[in-house]
Amino acid sequence: MPDLNIDRINELYRKSKAEGLTDAEKKEQQLLRQQYVAAIRGSIRSQLNQIDMQMEDGTIVNLGEKYGKKAGREG
Repeated sequence: MPDLNIDRINELYRKSKAEGLTDAEKKEQQLLRQQYVAAIRGSIRSQLNQIDMQMEDGTIVNLGEKYGKKAGREG
């Protein structure tokens, strides 16, 4: 997520505390926050998909291959 969007999220937050937001600004804030959370989730999911675990029997299991098909679901 570009720094510009994070700056805008922070700007809207400060304005909401100081003087309040218009309905359009509230909707923009909500949309930007949703995009931010989606970007963080995608980043974490990508990192987790790169993890290999060694099982007790010595086999190596890639978590992305084992659980990656569930990545399309939001939750």
